[in-house]
Amino acid sequence: MMTESKLYSRSPRRREPISLQPADPVGEDGLAVIARAAAHGGSIAVDGTDGIWTYEDLLTSSAEMAKALLSGRSDLAEERVAYLVEPGGRFIATMWGIWRAGGVAVPLALSHPPPELDHVVVDSGASIVVVDPDLRNRIDEIATAHGAQVLEVTADHGRIEVNASKNSSTALPVVDESRRSLMIYTSGTTGRPKGAVHTHRGVRANIEILIDAWGWRADDRVLLVLPLHHVHGLINVVGCAMWAGARCDALARFDEVVTFRRISEGVLTVFMAVPTIYARLTAVWDGASDALRSRFSAGCRAMRLMVSGSAALPIPTLERWFDISGHTLLERYGMTELGMVLSNPLEGERRPGRVGHPLPGIEVRLVDEEGDLVPMGVPGEIEVRGPNVFLEYWARPDATERAFRDGWFRTGDTAVCENGTYRILGRNSVDILKVGGFKVSALEIEDVLRGHVGVADCAIVGIPDDDLGQRIAAAIVSVEGATVEANAIREWARHQLASYKVPHMVMEVESLPRNAMGKVIKPEVAGLFGSGVPRSSD
Repeated sequence: MMTESKLYSRSPRRREPISLQPADPVGEDGLAVIARAAAHGGSIAVDGTDGIWTYEDLLTSSAEMAKALLSGRSDLAEERVAYLVEPGGRFIATMWGIWRAGGVAVPLALSHPPPELDHVVVDSGASIVVVDPDLRNRIDEIATAHGAQVLEVTADHGRIEVNASKNSSTALPVVDESRRSLMIYTSGTTGRPKGAVHTHRGVRANIEILIDAWGWRADDRVLLVLPLHHVHGLINVVGCAMWAGARCDALARFDEVVTFRRISEGVLTVFMAVPTIYARLTAVWDGASDALRSRFSAGCRAMRLMVSGSAALPIPTLERWFDISGHTLLERYGMTELGMVLSNPLEGERRPGRVGHPLPGIEVRLVDEEGDLVPMGVPGEIEVRGPNVFLEYWARPDATERAFRDGWFRTGDTAVCENGTYRILGRNSVDILKVGGFKVSALEIEDVLRGHVGVADCAIVGIPDDDLGQRIAAAIVSVEGATVEANAIREWARHQLASYKVPHMVMEVESLPRNAMGKVIKPEVAGLFGSGVPRSSD
């Protein structure tokens, strides 16, 4: 168990910043990301399943993709282009190509079944779908049914080929940064996924904020293990690495053994993941030999930054990771609609269970149900204002209007600010329970229950009840070899929690349902108890 002094220590490795090659604010085509890439030239940008790509390779290939998408036209004029492409150079060249042609990039999830892919293609109104040849059978029928053109993209030695006619003399349009650039679909944990639309300027703001706050530099090397249809992988990892001129080593998908080995090589400087990934790497470490453990821990200590996000980080996971790696994971808070909002500091105190302070240039406030500011130490809904905020929910003007109050985005998340740092209490609709007149944080109860020696993980949901409003239900994943007894858990919890926070129902489950980013899907958890939790009306 780590001591408090260790927990608050800074990351174990500090390097003085180095200067990046200068780049114009925007390139000839109006896009800052292209100007940055041109400045990094022949440096290695990506090492993925499709080979090694330099920044020059990405520029050349993205121009080829743009010309194929335009097919003789002068500008896609914000047409939506969906793409189902494996992580690597092809993915980035495809996304940049969509932007350079004036389109809106709509990344599709490799892990999604056909109904989910169909929803995104139809909801976004994508006119073109770009796909890896090996994945075409997953999208062909969907695209045909909705009249979308399908383009196959292949790669060879840092160059892409597209099965479409293109005019090599086609001039690429000048794209103003106020235009729509990216549509990322929400996780769908509280309702049907919605397309959150970001502008080029908003994407740039998100990246520049993190470049400064997390100290990205051209000599950084990051391992991508996250899916690229969410901001965590797409912006925090790939976007920041490409902006800084860093190197991104991309895995096709997360594999704990492969990731364990790559970290053990000792060449990485940055790693970002969700809590479940850290838990799975810890399990590999537990089963490894002393020699392998030593190499892995040394590889972790060679890094300057390790980040956790997209879901609440259990304190036991944070503490165990410190013991293994020497890193106090940097926790942060963000959303599909916002990118990152709150972050613990790169240097200085990182408090367990806290997500730090507002990032530079971002305003955050906590308000009550009427929209009035709450005093320090009183829970309130997080509202955000700044250049990072998305433009709209695609084709949902009513949902967009409801999402804002006096120019502030209403996150639907509840937090409390204590001594200047924020602690997330949960999602209003699913994590803030109303029990007998009390407001109860599901996340708080989960943190407490994880402290039981027999509990490996858990999820708390509210089940509708005529008398109490909601009854607290706990789905428990037991430690291997242990058996969870409901009465024993409830009796133990009575000594840890106020009486109204003690679960009324306890069920042992083999695993918790999670989405691609590791967030527990609470409506499915509630279904285990024969009921449901409130869903968004959107």
